Amino acid sequence: MNIVVFGAGGRAGRQAVAEAHRRGHQVTAVVRDPARHSDLTGARVVAGDVMDAASVEQVAAGHDAAVSAAADLSVAPHEFFTESSRALATGLAGAGVHRLVVVGLSSVMPGASGALLMDEPGYPNEYRSFSLGHAAGLDELRKCDLDWAYVAPAGDFDHEGTRTGRYRIAEHGDPASRITYADLAIALIDEAETPRHHRAAVSVREA
Repeated sequence: MNIVVFGAGGRAGRQAVAEAHRRGHQVTAVVRDPARHSDLTGARVVAGDVMDAASVEQVAAGHDAAVSAAADLSVAPHEFFTESSRALATGLAGAGVHRLVVVGLSSVMPGASGALLMDEPGYPNEYRSFSLGHAAGLDELRKCDLDWAYVAPAGDFDHEGTRTGRYRIAEHGDPASRITYADLAIALIDEAETPRHHRAAVSVREA
């Protein structure tokens, strides 16, 4: 397959690029400044703006599926995630790319109570604006016509862990869960290759 990865310079994006390359796919890695990412291997590195539909359409043309791990902390979360979701929806449709897999956030997924994790008692709220931005971006995806999957860790990332090669679908969000970026990438590329979840948000956790 030809897979385009937006936000390829970040931790999740880099692992998605590596996983797709490991499986023999042709990968286009989209970053803001290719000169800063000369260490990205196994991919064609190009400049692109995930908040601009015309840019998305240009870099996505000719691809079979897209993965977005993009985030920009210099932009207000609500603005970034809503605008990027809209640009991806419009740009990918214009490029004829119908499958989109997005890296999600656990706090906007249902917890054991059925409420969103960020609304459960005791959940830390220092990053609530970031969570609300993600939730708004997910709402924008729900309005679009793409075949999308929003894939979130059930809890948080194991920042120091190594690839185990395994993951499992979680029944609900779990703040105690930890998954490595490399194992999340397996779930992302699985969904790009052989879609199992359509227009749906799903949590994944360590196996």
